[in-house]
Amino acid sequence: MRTLRKAATALALAGTTLVGSAGAAWASCGQVDRPHAKTVCSTPWGSGTKSAIHTVPQPLTNIRTGQHGCFDRVVFDVPGSAGTAGYHVGYVDAFHQDGSGDHIPVTGGAILQIFVNAPSYDIETGGVIYPGRPGQTLPGVNIAGYQTFKDTKYGASFEGQTQVAVGVRARLPFRVHRSGDQVIVDVAHSW
Repeated sequence: MRTLRKAATALALAGTTLVGSAGAAWASCGQVDRPHAKTVCSTPWGSGTKSAIHTVPQPLTNIRTGQHGCFDRVVFDVPGSAGTAGYHVGYVDAFHQDGSGDHIPVTGGAILQIFVNAPSYDIETGGVIYPGRPGQTLPGVNIAGYQTFKDTKYGASFEGQTQVAVGVRARLPFRVHRSGDQVIVDVAHSW
């Protein structure tokens, strides 16, 4: 028992914690906070335009965002697309509504224009599926407190593709990938 106490004391003085069965960190002198590892971000994605050509008849149903340790994320849900929905994503100097050409102001240091090759309406009936309105913030999306995203705007759903803009802090690296029924765009917090 004495040897165990000596070992625990030595570990506590060295800054190491012992983890009990309940998950609490304990040392011989009381609870010690676990050290927080600094997030190391590797974002070698570049800032050039990225595309995948394929149009799906399934409509876009939702757009949502999230924050991660190294990037901010926007997700486009296209149920039934099975990872085949195409996209065209790149930085633009100004955001213009597809079809009409109307200018839509977007705040931030740079504008990332995103086209997802899926309509936001039912192609059979013309009924609205995703309720975006031209020139307005994306419905249900709140980016307050995000590190990279500063604004979102809906452009249009025209000729089978949906257009949005994300205002970002600066022209930062980004990646685009598909996972299941989603098109995912990640924009790094820094170079």
